[in-house]
Amino acid sequence: MGKIIKNYVAPGIVWLEVPEADLRILCGCPADCVKHLMREKLIRSHTVKGVSCETGPNAILLSDLPIQKGNFTNLGEFPVLQMLYRQGMLLPGHPNNNGSKPILIGQEDVVKAQMNYIYRGNYGLTSLEEIMASGATEQEAEAMLRMKLWFAFGVIHPSEELLEARVVGDQATDIGQGVVVVRLETNRYEFRYQGASEVVDLNLEPHENYATPYELGSHRFERQYFSVVHTGEGDGWDINRPCMGSIVCFQGKIYLIDAGPNIDHSLNAMGISTNEIEGIFHTHTHDDHFAGLTTLIRADHRIKYYATPLVRESVTRKLSALMTLNEGEFEEFFEVHDLQFDHWNDIQGLEVMPIFSPHPVETNVLHFRALWSEGYVSYAHLADIASVEVLQKMQTDDPQKPGISQEFLETTLKHYHVHADLKKIDVGGGIIHGMAEDFRDDPSDKIILAHTAERLKPNQKEIGSEAAFGSIDVLIPGTQDYILEQANNYLKIFYPTIPQHDLQMLLNCERQRFSAGEIMLKNNETPAFVHLLLTGNAEYIRAHDHSVRLLSSGSLIGDLWALFRGRNQGTYRAFSHLETLAIPADLYREFVNRNRIYPQIQKFQNVIDFMMETSILGEGISYPIQLKLANQAQLVTGNALMEVPGLKVLQRGGAELKRRGKVLHPLLPGAFWGEGSILQRPSDLEVSVSPEARVFHFPDVEMLKEIPILRWKLLEHLEELRRIY
Repeated sequence: MGKIIKNYVAPGIVWLEVPEADLRILCGCPADCVKHLMREKLIRSHTVKGVSCETGPNAILLSDLPIQKGNFTNLGEFPVLQMLYRQGMLLPGHPNNNGSKPILIGQEDVVKAQMNYIYRGNYGLTSLEEIMASGATEQEAEAMLRMKLWFAFGVIHPSEELLEARVVGDQATDIGQGVVVVRLETNRYEFRYQGASEVVDLNLEPHENYATPYELGSHRFERQYFSVVHTGEGDGWDINRPCMGSIVCFQGKIYLIDAGPNIDHSLNAMGISTNEIEGIFHTHTHDDHFAGLTTLIRADHRIKYYATPLVRESVTRKLSALMTLNEGEFEEFFEVHDLQFDHWNDIQGLEVMPIFSPHPVETNVLHFRALWSEGYVSYAHLADIASVEVLQKMQTDDPQKPGISQEFLETTLKHYHVHADLKKIDVGGGIIHGMAEDFRDDPSDKIILAHTAERLKPNQKEIGSEAAFGSIDVLIPGTQDYILEQANNYLKIFYPTIPQHDLQMLLNCERQRFSAGEIMLKNNETPAFVHLLLTGNAEYIRAHDHSVRLLSSGSLIGDLWALFRGRNQGTYRAFSHLETLAIPADLYREFVNRNRIYPQIQKFQNVIDFMMETSILGEGISYPIQLKLANQAQLVTGNALMEVPGLKVLQRGGAELKRRGKVLHPLLPGAFWGEGSILQRPSDLEVSVSPEARVFHFPDVEMLKEIPILRWKLLEHLEELRRIY
């Protein structure tokens, strides 16, 4: 056995072990990294001095880049929780609680941000002032802090008391027991021990992305008037299933309840594009319900965010710590709608009541209802609740001690057992999760048991049902064609001057369904149809370099080639199960000619074709948004308008990135700049453009700010530049 053992785990995740130094380093911690370690048996159950616990890492190497390929890279919360609680490093009296702490290794600002994020993930809001800033009274805030202290074993610890920081600068850094780490360049580190060395590279290759530890298959679901799609029944430790979550479909609109790790994988498995999501209802900020927010940020519109101010404040502080953002920027990515506790909040006919739930961080469970023929039909989503046994242990009549009052206990239990036509409950057990047995006499019509990695026991099976991924409970059937309504909305955006009767002609075309992986249109093929993508995602594979762009619902496929009777340049392929409106090419040509819109289409299409070739304006931005961008685009020569705010994208010609007159590197077509005016972040970098170069300028800064995926890509780009230069 070598001095240093190195194992590849998954893209962006490496296991490094120095047995003689008792050092086990998780290198890279993207979403669900703990599940990957479990699947590879790098975390497993064992016994120490008669106490059952787990093995696992005792150190984490953090990525220099907080975002790669649009995803969080440093989600250290669950690995740290695994060390502190499942390995036992923090548990009172545990044999592994020997004074050693989890070690965070990385650059100073990265380690500091991770410390803050883990602190917020552990405790949420931690002072009377922070809680009262969300609208709570002083009495309510005091009660919440008493409850938090009980979960925290009486003390809220700063991260520095729970974790060891090993900041890696320009020199070799000793991380303990003679192990030394050297940063070679961005995201490349060399570990040395007694003459042995190993290099770890946390950069993703161009063709790579972070992987999920489980497969979900491909599913279809019909949009209903009111239905619940089950997209997560596991927890943060379940290696076979996504974390607890649901999709609520109401009047054909799609709402998420929570956004766990790899939520994009779950959505794609259901044939749902991020751009189809109307909103998210959020229960709390633990990573197994929070880490997927980056997926929602990568939409081309601000997704509606529904939570109580208490939960929103907690989520904002954690997300800001993780992304090193100003807390006010949360509303730049989401359209915030605050919900009132203990009241029915009307969301365009869908009513939701949030109820406070005792948990280490600010949490609300959610009750939904919709009016129908015989009264209200309801769904209750009880994520992260405490068991009756735990609540009873927490109860104390001494207001100075950590815990809860008798009144709080009785109120909580009353809320648990409110009748619902469908109720999903957390049965994860332990100190911070619920128990199925508490719901044996619950009056609800149907109960779903969730939030556990364990197989259900016979006594649990008597109480509630299991739900397979993608299964659906239809609460109120739909009789309308919601997909066709959306198609009409798209066509109105594409062709605002066309009379409705001509749009109806297109809407009368057949719909086609494609299975995930099926080719829709081959390279060098003349399209027989123009496809309007109605649901799901498609891939466009460019012919000349085989690069891939993801197309979301609302995209048009083959329209320009159908008009020209030309051969398509690239391959279109279903990335998920999807549905299209298939317009025959001859009919589409006649539609364009009779309405005399060919010049308008050609003008916009040339810009859109260019945008599709770029990383910044291609992937993830739907056709309606691209049309708005094309409408403002200005093609300029040389340095014209270079000082005017807005986004600039190099179409052709020479350009260079500079700092204080020094050339850093040349820029190729598709390169972009001007992000400072959009993100309002100063930079000493500048771009010099040759006189013959041609640049697309997008001057409408306010509109650009309203495209979350664009802001997210600009943030990722700025962070990369900051690390390199």
